[in-house]
Amino acid sequence: MRVTSTIGYFCAALALAFTATPSARASVLDDVKQRGVLNCGTDNTTPGFGYLNPKTTKMEGLDVDLCRAMAAAVLGSPDKVNFVIVTDKSRFNAVQTGQVDVVFAHTTVYPVRESAIAIDFLPIYFLDGGGFMVKAASGVKTVNDLSGATICTTQGSGSETTLANLVKAHNLANTKILTFDSTEKLFAALAGGRCNAMETDKTALAAWRGNAPNPADYQILQETTGKSPFAGFVVANDSKWRNLLKWSIFALFQAEEWGITTANLEEMQKSADPVIQKFLGVNAGFGKDFQVSDSFVADMIKAVGNYGEIYDRNLGPKTPYYIDRRNTPNASWVNGGLMFSPIWE
Repeated sequence: MRVTSTIGYFCAALALAFTATPSARASVLDDVKQRGVLNCGTDNTTPGFGYLNPKTTKMEGLDVDLCRAMAAAVLGSPDKVNFVIVTDKSRFNAVQTGQVDVVFAHTTVYPVRESAIAIDFLPIYFLDGGGFMVKAASGVKTVNDLSGATICTTQGSGSETTLANLVKAHNLANTKILTFDSTEKLFAALAGGRCNAMETDKTALAAWRGNAPNPADYQILQETTGKSPFAGFVVANDSKWRNLLKWSIFALFQAEEWGITTANLEEMQKSADPVIQKFLGVNAGFGKDFQVSDSFVADMIKAVGNYGEIYDRNLGPKTPYYIDRRNTPNASWVNGGLMFSPIWE
């Protein structure tokens, strides 16, 4: 009888604890709205993606523009963003501890990152692959020539694991691996002779080569070490926040598909097409569903342009880091690529 009473008391206490606990914690969306600023984690050492340009002292790059686009979607202005610098090693902890609301930092999608680290990925916005860069004068032509060499890569990155596996697979005897917390330090190590090669995403290699005083001094090897699909990410299990940012990324893809640009936005807002009207928030937009302004898509396009405009501004032919997206997975799906949005209806 005493045992039964104890169990009954425990169950009642447990039920009371559950009723006293909120059914769900507040969404990050609510925090950002109340704060009035989006804390966006990004890199500042990778030209073309996240880079503090020493000439202009401004942050620039594809990842930086995605941060600005999300600020425009949530808060109506691309300037309502606070860039929080993260590294490959710190970026996941920054989201989990609430230091940042979202991260765009050339992060590769892996299953273990969603299953074990408690994050949710947003749509893939860039497809890359790993590779190696060496000094042109080194005579190194293939990965097999790196046996016994010192190779540098970034700490806490997928590249670190990929490199360790590749060294074993190619039986590169006596090969030494050094790790650094940024691509800037990787390049400095290669330039200064601490490493015989640097291994990271090929886009980062192309960016640093293009940014070098004499790009011809460096050579990127032909081999590609696996796939590197990049995506932003948020804390796990916050569907309200994740869904808003997910569809904001899709909107940038869709705007390119429909040819909606910064230059013709006002004209497109006068379109008689009811689907485009709703997309741009002119007539019964999607904002109510996502708890933001109906104009959130138009606000993003006005601020940074569609995905193609963002790409060209940071990685296009007029930049030192030019990466041709034609006939590659980074093209819009209507041009044979993989940048694709579900239906907006």
